[in-house]
Order: sequence, then C-alpha cells, then structure tokens
Amino acid sequence: MRYDADSGLHIDNWHDTAEQRLKMLAELGLDGTPDAEFDRFAAQVSAAFAAELGAEGQGLYAMVNLFLRERQTFAGLHNPPGARPADRTMAPDHGFCPEMLDRTKALVLADVCAKPQFASNPVVDRLGVRAYAGAPLILGPTDTVVGSVCVIGTRPMPNQTRQVSLALIKQHRDALLELLDQRGRAGGRLGTSYQGG
Repeated sequence: MRYDADSGLHIDNWHDTAEQRLKMLAELGLDGTPDAEFDRFAAQVSAAFAAELGAEGQGLYAMVNLFLRERQTFAGLHNPPGARPADRTMAPDHGFCPEMLDRTKALVLADVCAKPQFASNPVVDRLGVRAYAGAPLILGPTDTVVGSVCVIGTRPMPNQTRQVSLALIKQHRDALLELLDQRGRAGGRLGTSYQGG
C-alpha cells in the first residue's frame, strides 16, 4: 500500500492487487503472450511520437506492458529498425512502469538521469534507457492497474517535449483502453472503463 497525501488514505498499489489484476487479464484473454494486434499498436505509438516530435521522437521503442504475477511482459512490442531488439519480459521492479503504476498517473521522463531515483534503475545501464513516457492501464469497475503503454528512448529528450509526450502517451493509453473494451465486449465479457490520470 502507498500513502496518498492528498486524501490522507492508504491506497492499494499494483503489488497489492495481483489476484484482481490476473483475473481481469484472464477475462480479457490476455496471458502475456505476444499479440500481433498489440505489436501493430506499439508500432503506431512509436510512429506517432516520431511524427509529432520530429527528430527528437525518432527511433523510440514502444510497448504494451502487462503486469503478471512475477514479471512484466510486453504483449505488444515495437523495436526500432536497426536497434538492438528488446526482450519481451522484464523483472517486475525494473524500468519505469512500476514507478508510474504506483502513482496511477502518466509519467514522462525527458532524461531519466536527471533524478537520482530514476538514474539508478537497472535499465539505464543494462539497456541504455535515457527517456521514458508511460501511462497506466486502469480497468473498472475496480480501478485495477493491469499494465501500461509506454515508449523508451536511448537518448535524452529536450524538456520542451514533455507536454507533447504526455498528451501523446495519454491519447494512446485511451485508444488502447478502447481496444481492450472492444475485445471484452466481443468475447462476451463486461466492458472496461478507465479511471485515472
């Protein structure tokens, strides 16, 4: 649980809701295996950043990240042409999505090394991650965090790209939630709804 200073309450974080998260993912037919539709979606996210940010947005990795019991898994993954391919799975505490999920709000880091708490993350040295933008996938009616949509880059981005990056990642988060809603309805499951920032 985390303490929310605004409300004065202790709030469950994504670690505390594993059973609910896994149940919701199962109801949507998502088990973390690679998904061609999510791969295409990730490629569209990367392309949108390139189109909006020009040279600064070129060559970004993009992921549809689902949090399973003991790992993060990229059910959707876009590796930039010519770049070292990213693995489809990662430890649950590596990267910046866990930090963003605990906050339950979108997070943009134009330069992850600008703050010590982010600069020490294992992906900085191991993968060379220097920029990040991500938004949580929160499903109703229980407001359960099931994963994220994110982009990462291997070079820092100018601070002036932060607002555009935030708008883009939230826009694509909303589109992905709509896609999940359609899948849920097509499978005869309850639709999803989003609550969060």
